[in-house]
Amino acid sequence: MASTPKTLDEFFHPAKRLRPLSPSSASLETPTPPGKLSPSRRETPPEASAPAPSSSPALTPEKKRRMDINKALARSRRNLSVCRERIEKAKADGLDYVKLEELLVEETWLQALPGELQKPYAKNLCRYVEREVRGSVPIYPPPYLIFYALHLTPFDQVKVVLIGQDPYHGAGQAMGLAFSVPEGVKIPSSLVNIFKELQEDLGCSVPLNGNLERWAAQGVLLLNTVLTVRNHQANSHAKKGWEPFTDAIIRTISQKKSGVVFLLWGNSAQEKSRQVVRACAVIVELTLHFRMIDGSKHHILKAAHPSGLSANRGFFGCRLVLSSTCFIKNLTYLSLLHNLQGYH
Repeated sequence: MASTPKTLDEFFHPAKRLRPLSPSSASLETPTPPGKLSPSRRETPPEASAPAPSSSPALTPEKKRRMDINKALARSRRNLSVCRERIEKAKADGLDYVKLEELLVEETWLQALPGELQKPYAKNLCRYVEREVRGSVPIYPPPYLIFYALHLTPFDQVKVVLIGQDPYHGAGQAMGLAFSVPEGVKIPSSLVNIFKELQEDLGCSVPLNGNLERWAAQGVLLLNTVLTVRNHQANSHAKKGWEPFTDAIIRTISQKKSGVVFLLWGNSAQEKSRQVVRACAVIVELTLHFRMIDGSKHHILKAAHPSGLSANRGFFGCRLVLSSTCFIKNLTYLSLLHNLQGYH
């Protein structure tokens, strides 16, 4: 005989009915005299009490990475806000420009480069850029974004340095980060080739846009050798004073940090590893020579420039990650490149 299907209610037992309290058990306890606790009510020593279990789950590495990225982006937004305020104040004071040294506000870089923008070469550079900004030809990037690479990647967070040449010189392209363009702007051929090579090397997906902010927020300093340019005039601000300034940045990273990965693509960037800096110790009348990038404590990876003109002459197939021995020692570098698609 077929059994009758159970209803949903039959899978659950009804709750037990509470017994009514007896008059004796329902009566209130006799108050305990002050200073005397009953055995059942003695306080437990703090050290004997068990810690309350944590209700919040531990952060996964991916969640922590996203939190760190968002913190870095928020910090850079604050820096940019300060720059905009200074520009607006200058306009309110009747000026059509703001002094260049007032646009570098990231504290870690000001501490790492004390007085750099007060040196004679830097003062000449500042005057030149100020004249250019007041001129009739547009200058890129906008003034508040000139030092964006330093505002987005603080000195103490630098893990990788990618050296470019000068900013993109088309309207709306330059954003203060080497090789990067804002979302909605067509991805330049150099950046397309970078994405292709990383996809071949690591298997990571190709991003849908060319905004590298989140990469920079993870410790990749996207540093152009020259930080400004005229509209549609490539290299127009070369040899005006930017090179000594960005050399000082590279030299400071090399001297004060260790284990940094330097990506040198093209002859202009690779010259930084060959460049010899001369320092004179006046007291002992000794002249010292050292390279701008110390290869004994940093990782230097070289390849052809990724531009459309030279990518087929040594950039494609260079396998900047898996072919290098340093990626084993610097897992941060590997994870940074592999997370390249994490913009969206």
